[in-house]
Amino acid sequence: MVGQITHHKTISSCPVFCHAEFHPPPAPLSALTGETGSPGAAFILQMKNLVVLALALSCALPLAAQPAIGTVEVFGIRKISPDKVRKLLAVSPGDPLPKSKGDVEEKLESIEGVVRARLEAYCCDQGKVILYVGIEERGSLGSNIKPYPQDESLALPDDLAAAYADFSSTLSRASSEGDLKEDLSHGHSLLQNLPARLAQERFIGFAELNLNLIRKVLLEAASPEQRSMAAYVLGYAPDKAAVIADLQSALLDPDGSVRLNAARALKAIAYLSMRQPELGLKVQPTWFIEMLNSVELSDRLEAVRILMLYADKGDESAIAGIRDRALPALFEMARWQHLPHALPAFLLLGRVYGWTDDALQSAWSAGTREKALQDMLKPPRKK
Repeated sequence: MVGQITHHKTISSCPVFCHAEFHPPPAPLSALTGETGSPGAAFILQMKNLVVLALALSCALPLAAQPAIGTVEVFGIRKISPDKVRKLLAVSPGDPLPKSKGDVEEKLESIEGVVRARLEAYCCDQGKVILYVGIEERGSLGSNIKPYPQDESLALPDDLAAAYADFSSTLSRASSEGDLKEDLSHGHSLLQNLPARLAQERFIGFAELNLNLIRKVLLEAASPEQRSMAAYVLGYAPDKAAVIADLQSALLDPDGSVRLNAARALKAIAYLSMRQPELGLKVQPTWFIEMLNSVELSDRLEAVRILMLYADKGDESAIAGIRDRALPALFEMARWQHLPHALPAFLLLGRVYGWTDDALQSAWSAGTREKALQDMLKPPRKK
């Protein structure tokens, strides 16, 4: 698989966690092809779905200079009144971002029946921020996140951490040059950009020489930064079968960056398993399906992109699992106003309901997305 990486920038000192997503304007579905043989999957690739790493930036702008909110998306609500959530949220399009992410989340979690609330801001759509508000209700299908690991003594070797920092720098430069194509055919990401690819190839040796320590750091280290690095590097282990269980366990890590790096590593292994089934690699779609019900936006977006691989291969267990566990989540995502975030869910629903690429393209291009979603929900006609 050769595709494009989406480069997310996390602005850690903003009042709300802000993400900037860079991608070119989408091409029509009919113009796209890919090694997977599915125009739908290729469209997802063109949207730069092969995400590898979140890079931290400082948010230098004062509040007054930050983009205003353009859209507020509340998701995860099944029983609680949306009006109650929006009233406590107390922000509307045109307003600045809340001064305190934590304070707003705490207020939302005071609502009877709310277990967790998360705010994430995406920048930008037509110069304005999209504020995503995730709600996990009591008794809902939210992810079963593990407790925080406690071992503060565990850390990766200094030379591995330095290699990871070098890779982060090369990735940033590759992003600024628009050179983000990658190949997953080896079961791990290899970028087309030569400096970044050389930096990635170093991880193969590190993963082989330090396998047991990397696994231990991933599962037990107190530092989320250390666990996130471990999740990324572990995907480069030569013996892919040996690391699948650890990476799947990391999908339940309490830190979002760890979950995403684990998911991306598993995505590459899953792709290899689909290309070469004789290897006997098994990456179950179960936890990716559960991630669709996550309270965090980044979990949901990555899960959709990965599950498209399974759907495009006609994996009946994945499609059945989606039908059983995640349809409400996908339908609410497919209705989001920011089209690059809504499209992957729309396409995945099309796969689940057996729509052709032509039918999906026609509905999307004609602006009849809502009608298409309603049609998907209708019972099939009796022949």
